[in-house]
Amino acid sequence: MPSKQNSYAKPDFWSQKAFKEGYPARSVYKLQEIDQKFGFIKKGYTVLDLGAAPGSWTTWLLRTVDPTSKIVSVDLNPLSKDVHGDNLVFFQGDLLSEEIRNKITEQGPYDCVVCDAAPLTTGNRVIDTARSKALVEMAIWYAQVMLKSGGNFCVKIFQNGDQQAFLKKMREIFTSAKGFKPEACRSESFETYLIGLGKK
Repeated sequence: MPSKQNSYAKPDFWSQKAFKEGYPARSVYKLQEIDQKFGFIKKGYTVLDLGAAPGSWTTWLLRTVDPTSKIVSVDLNPLSKDVHGDNLVFFQGDLLSEEIRNKITEQGPYDCVVCDAAPLTTGNRVIDTARSKALVEMAIWYAQVMLKSGGNFCVKIFQNGDQQAFLKKMREIFTSAKGFKPEACRSESFETYLIGLGKK
């Protein structure tokens, strides 16, 4: 059985597919699968992409929506240089800073908030899961404050990161909330996604 390290080092089907189709990372197919299953993105939507760099989700969103839509992407790091579009607004900065929050608010409200942000991992599952939980809490706050009524939301979480408690909170905000693990997630990965549909 290949080790986890070898599995990550060798490009798998999804990584090769992303490279061929011009995406910065394989994570794009997770959002694609979420959209296919839950009908997340529609024409004319204003979408907020939290933790967007290097830009795979932003690129997919730009390719999927029409020119009347707007994609607002935010990350501490810059997007890949080939990620651009007339209907893309990018802010580089800390999602916890008041300045960035104000800029994001000015571009909203939003029909959809997506977050594929991952913490800086240490290899210690307890620490990594705790960091993931903090990102999820932040993303839920953005969804609660920035989404229009009826809006949709998805966020990555490391399994065992209190996903049931987060889903309980999300059910207070959304008509429906559930967990979902796309096929494009690595089999050995302990990441999954929380989906909120129809903001109340």
